[in-house]
Parts: sequence; structure tokens; C-alpha cells
Amino acid sequence: MLSPAQSVANIVLDHSECAQVFQQHRIDFCCRGELSLERAASERGVELPALLGELERAIAERQGAAPDAMRDASTPALIDHIVGKHHAYLRRALPFVRALAAKVARVHGERNPKLRALDGAVGELSDALLAHLDDEEANLFPALRSAGARVAPETARALAAMREEHLAVAKLLETIRDASDDFALPGWACGSYRALFGELQAIEQDTFRHVHLENHVLAPRFGQ
Repeated sequence: MLSPAQSVANIVLDHSECAQVFQQHRIDFCCRGELSLERAASERGVELPALLGELERAIAERQGAAPDAMRDASTPALIDHIVGKHHAYLRRALPFVRALAAKVARVHGERNPKLRALDGAVGELSDALLAHLDDEEANLFPALRSAGARVAPETARALAAMREEHLAVAKLLETIRDASDDFALPGWACGSYRALFGELQAIEQDTFRHVHLENHVLAPRFGQ
């Protein structure tokens, strides 16, 4: 049974299927994962009993499924997973969605001016994430692969900077949510409009899982 006092990060660590429930309610389980379930629900105006019910249903539906093994993976295997799955996905998805956001804003910006703000936020997100991936792969991850239980001061500073960059990414994702009205599609939305919102939802979901692994599985191994 889940407890309202549990942190949302620990709930996702124990039950990865809960991530989607949190995402639906815009509860940040990665950058603000230290919040208790009770407080996170309160901040989002979600009824705690209802949220607990959704989470427990998600857990029940997952029974028998293979558990997420990343929590117990070695550090090199965890880093390989992050780079091979999440970094590779973002490198494919971000250029495509950036061009799509510009197209939708150009074609439909007069009818929905929020699409112009959305285009700007998508550009900022793309720039921030791609630079972040490059830095992790070139500097932070090689240092962590060779580190023991204690890391050098410069690596500890890099881990702290990683968390700060994650907070900035979370704010950009929140801006995208606001500019897209929670990915609500008007009846007149064309195929490109619909594709854009679908891609943005997928990027948000993948980024939350990606950042969660870095903040709550990888960094704690090095006292961060």
C-alpha cells in the first residue's frame, strides 16, 4: 500500500508504472521528486484519495510485468541505458519537433497566438537539452564510469550542475504545457498540429523518466 508520506520519486523508483499517472496530473517526480505524495497532490489541487486510487490501479494492472531493472544495474550499464535509450531518442526527436513547431506556428499562429510562444519554448528546450546531452556524454558520464564511491570535487560540482540544468528543463516543459493548454487540440487542428502535440507529449514523458534516472538512481550513488 502506498503512503501519503512517501516521496513521489521513491514511488516511481518502486513502481515505474506510476510515472504516467503523475505526468497526467503534472506532478514532477524527477526535479521535485522529494515532495511527499500528499504535498505534491495538494500543490496540484488533486484529491489525495483519488490520486492514491489511480496509482494503486496502475500498480495492480502492472502485476506480472517485468520490473524495471535499472535501479539495480551497474553504473556503466545505467549510463549505457540512459545514453542509448533516452539521449538517442532526444537526438532524433528534438530536431523534428523543433521544425514542426515552427511550421505550426507559422501556419496557425494568427488563429492561436499561443502557438508562437510554444514555438519559442520548443526552441529553448531543444537548445538546452542538446547542449546538456553533449556535456554529459563528453565530460560527466566518462568521469562517473571511472569513479569510485567518492568522486572528485569537480565531478561533484558537475553533478550539482546537472541537477540545476534539470530544473531549467522542467520549467521549459511547464511552459510548453501552458502554451499548449495541456496539449488540448482544437477541432480544427490539422495533421501537423496533432503530430506536434503528440510528439511533445512523448518528449515530456521520456524526459521525465530520463531525468528521474539521473537524479534519483545515478546521482545518489555518488552522494549527490
